[in-house]
Amino acid sequence: MLYLKAVNWEDIEQEYLFTTEQPTDENGFTNKYESVSREEFEKVVLPRLINNSKGIDLPEGHVPGTEFFLWEDDEIVGLFRIRHELNDFLANGPGHIGYGIKKEHRGKGYATKGLALTIEKAREIIKEDEIYMSVHKDNPASLQVQLKNGAYIHHEDDKKYYTRIKL
Repeated sequence: MLYLKAVNWEDIEQEYLFTTEQPTDENGFTNKYESVSREEFEKVVLPRLINNSKGIDLPEGHVPGTEFFLWEDDEIVGLFRIRHELNDFLANGPGHIGYGIKKEHRGKGYATKGLALTIEKAREIIKEDEIYMSVHKDNPASLQVQLKNGAYIHHEDDKKYYTRIKL
């Protein structure tokens, strides 16, 4: 069964392994915790992520955001990030939702299904009329995932497409 689950203490081992196995930056999906130790993940990273979802102790210029792990039964196969609101940087860049699927699980429909589940969650969280996203032009598979989930290309530049999904 495929489902989303917000970052939490109960699944710390699987969350730590997934997080540290993902590259720092892949097609625009960033992971600043790739090389943290298990201890640092428990004492610093996990509390930060949980607090971030509640809008607690946010760094200057940041907005609340929730990390949702995509689970297939008892294995994490992906990560979907919802930023609860937009600031100027997010509105003109990454937008509300970012996502990444573990390499060995790509091409199996997880991104499309995971984004559909994330959009359901976003409807409860996001205050704007549209979900903003972006995708690197050299990642046509991710663009197709967004389009399959009702996105349209709002505009583009040399490197990215900026998509929107009406709520």
